[in-house]
Amino acid sequence: MSERALTLTAQLAQLLALEFEALKSQDLDRFESLQPGKNDLLQELTEKCPSAQELQDLPEWENLREMLLECRDLHRRNAILIERKLDTIRGTLHSLRVGDAGSTVEVYDRLGQVARFNRGRGYQEV
Repeated sequence: MSERALTLTAQLAQLLALEFEALKSQDLDRFESLQPGKNDLLQELTEKCPSAQELQDLPEWENLREMLLECRDLHRRNAILIERKLDTIRGTLHSLRVGDAGSTVEVYDRLGQVARFNRGRGYQEV
């Protein structure tokens, strides 16, 4: 069994955990700084790992296969967190757009009468 593949997989798991922590704390600079290292690890793993068929069929690859499945799950967890954050941002942007377009503001004109103005009217005309 390739010890290098096991070492790379362990490093990838650690990097995915760091990536998750950066995402949780919304440290996008840290998250971005981890990406080149992750890509390098994935590239080297692609070169060192046996084929998918060998991973399935040969019992000596069981440890590596389990570690790769763990990395897959860590990656999925990170992807879910990113997707939830994007959904939150999309929802906020949508509510801001919808909120501005439909709201009206009541003000008094110079004769003391209530005049209604659509907020964001200039935005809609542009």
